[in-house]
Amino acid sequence: MEYLCPLCNGLESKTIPCGGCGGTMEDKGAIQEYFDDYSPYLDLEITRKLDGVPRDQCLHIFRCDRCGMDKKIAIGMVEY
Repeated sequence: MEYLCPLCNGLESKTIPCGGCGGTMEDKGAIQEYFDDYSPYLDLEITRKLDGVPRDQCLHIFRCDRCGMDKKIAIGMVEY
């Protein structure tokens, strides 16, 4: 059984309201892309072990461009 993240693969987009200022928080990508300079190039099976969420979820960072607040949101992966 294989899973993929609908946000990482462009199948969906998601915005959430900012809890700080009421603005809109936008998806800034999966958290494993921010670990270090080379993490976007590592195998996902390696970096997913470091993000602290179950295998069927992908942890994304959402950021408000108005106030700068960020939040981590677990996105449910879909089977393919």
